[in-house]
Amino acid sequence: MSMYWMIAEAQTPGGSQDGTVVSMEQAAPAGEAPAATTTTQADGTAAPAQPAKPQSVWPQIMLMVFLFVLMYFMLFRAPKKRQQEQQKMVASLKKNDRVRTIGGILGTIIDVRDDEIVLKIDEANNTKIRIIPSAVAQVLTDEKKNQ
Repeated sequence: MSMYWMIAEAQTPGGSQDGTVVSMEQAAPAGEAPAATTTTQADGTAAPAQPAKPQSVWPQIMLMVFLFVLMYFMLFRAPKKRQQEQQKMVASLKKNDRVRTIGGILGTIIDVRDDEIVLKIDEANNTKIRIIPSAVAQVLTDEKKNQ
């Protein structure tokens, strides 16, 4: 598949035509320098060819840097921040806190140890379960207890 560049007749800023006509050239294949455009004066003489200027690489580099920073915040920083908040919440658990587990079980903390938490989930039957501290999803406040 071949590509062609075509440029129309040029005019001067004053609006008058100086008779310069730009010809149609075949585009250069990928990896090669583009062909220079050839202009022909009104009297039929060829004007000097103008080499194409290379494009700057800085916009592409800046885009790559921006995407890397965005990826860092989305993939690494946000989950790490959530994990730190979870660890802080687990470290602040104490007896008689009402909690909700990741499985949806509501209970009151009876005992807190380093590797497990004992929850009382039924007052009538005195039912207790043991869970690991990372299974606590949320500490319920007094407002949520009353609802």
